[in-house]
Amino acid sequence: MLREAISSLESFHDYLKGKIDDRVRDYPLMQTPVHMTTLLIGYVLFSVYVGPRLMANRKPMTLNSIMVIYNLSMVLFNGYIVYEFLMSGWGTTFTWRCDLIDTSRNPETLRMIRAGWLFYISKFIELLDTVFFVLRKRQGQITFLHVFHHSFMPWTWWWGITLTPAGGMGSFHAMVNAAVHVIMYFYYGLSAAGPRFQKYLWWKKYLTAIQLIQFVVVSIHISQYYFMKDCNYQLPLWIHLIWMYGVFFFLLFSNFWLQAYIKGKRLPASDNKPKQNGLTSKPNVVVANGKHQENGNAHLCTDNNVLFGKVKEI
Repeated sequence: MLREAISSLESFHDYLKGKIDDRVRDYPLMQTPVHMTTLLIGYVLFSVYVGPRLMANRKPMTLNSIMVIYNLSMVLFNGYIVYEFLMSGWGTTFTWRCDLIDTSRNPETLRMIRAGWLFYISKFIELLDTVFFVLRKRQGQITFLHVFHHSFMPWTWWWGITLTPAGGMGSFHAMVNAAVHVIMYFYYGLSAAGPRFQKYLWWKKYLTAIQLIQFVVVSIHISQYYFMKDCNYQLPLWIHLIWMYGVFFFLLFSNFWLQAYIKGKRLPASDNKPKQNGLTSKPNVVVANGKHQENGNAHLCTDNNVLFGKVKEI
């Protein structure tokens, strides 16, 4: 029984390796699903088991300077990804309607493939958000949904970039997501820079609105497929998955917006809330795209209670 199971896994692995598009075969983390799956399993174990135990008897690290550099670097990286998506099709030859999967090797297509791979790699870099949580002993922010989102996103993108590296209309959501991350990481970079930048963070409420707009735009764009009779997109499964992703997260963030900004169930300020340096002040909190910012320090939060509108103080 065990031998048969192992043999079946090996056969499936060989089958997958044979399906990898030749145009991405030489890119890092693309040769086999084993490498990226191992990294993501290691991430999950570190986030929920190894990391918290390593930090159990240690003081929280102060990582503000590192986080400023990290966040602003992610602004530049995501901005570059958006630029590459635009220059490789979305701002040049694409119709923004029924753009099919491209199987050619022309320079623009290869550039689009590279842009998709860069977006894929960015999701691995974003795992550092959780590492910062662990090192700063913010384990309460590392919920199931947080870890699931950060591990599942790069895992699913491996399949997309492997089977359809130049995915046509299926790559639109990646460009939009990268654009949103430019705005968000810029905000969190300012937040981590300290209290002197707080006066520039008046627009924190609108981060959630930006996310909602993202999901609406992505859902509308991908929904065109269902109304175009002559759109012969080669792998409709991607269309269905992207549509479900957009609608699902739109509902989650709409509910948060309703609870936090319409019904007014926002996090109450507390004069007794201690800061990390021992001083007291009112916490400055914002949640958008699963990010939670408190007392000027940026870190990631995908709290089940927050996402479902139950805003609470942590």
